[in-house]
Amino acid sequence: MSLQSFLGGGICIAFIAYFVGSIPFGYLIGKLNGVDIRRHGSKNIGATNVRRTLGKDWGMVCFVLDFLKGLLPVIVIGNWLGGRMAIGSEWGEMFAIAGTIAGHVFPYTLDFKGGKGVATSLGAILGVTVMPVIVGAVVWYITFLRTRMVSMASLVAAASMPLFAIVMFLLDLGDYNVANIVLMCIIAALIIVRHKDNIKRIRKGQESKFSRKK
Repeated sequence: MSLQSFLGGGICIAFIAYFVGSIPFGYLIGKLNGVDIRRHGSKNIGATNVRRTLGKDWGMVCFVLDFLKGLLPVIVIGNWLGGRMAIGSEWGEMFAIAGTIAGHVFPYTLDFKGGKGVATSLGAILGVTVMPVIVGAVVWYITFLRTRMVSMASLVAAASMPLFAIVMFLLDLGDYNVANIVLMCIIAALIIVRHKDNIKRIRKGQESKFSRKK
């Protein structure tokens, strides 16, 4: 296969996945409830702000939908279409991951101002490997219990997934390669950058916390 065909197939997959990732579920859920989620709370369209603004149930719905729009493009578009286009399902999945996360973070539907990419990234990574996502989920939960800050939990979990994959790769355990490790590192870096305002508030001790149940 020529480089031109490879790139053409990859860009096509990424482009389709981008349109799926650009579906702004948080914004649509807000509109369904008569509010513009971008004008409330942190003004973010992600599940955390939906939960704060509309309640736990709607926050969970948003998380699941954002998670699925990361997972399904990788499985359906990347795996299936990548095989059909002869660029290979593994590379097809990589292009699909890049496309759907880019769509969520920079959606054309909302003037390229989207969410922070945590739920969608988890779904996308789960489409190619399971253990880093499980590790990330456990790390997120433990961090949240200790800090009660979703942002802190998301930052630590984002960093833990590529670190776990790197350790497994060095120990030659599991099916990890340089390509998916590099991609996980890029995703983690993107999530951290998207949380830059949260990081500033955390350092100042001003970050919002979820209260403990009595």
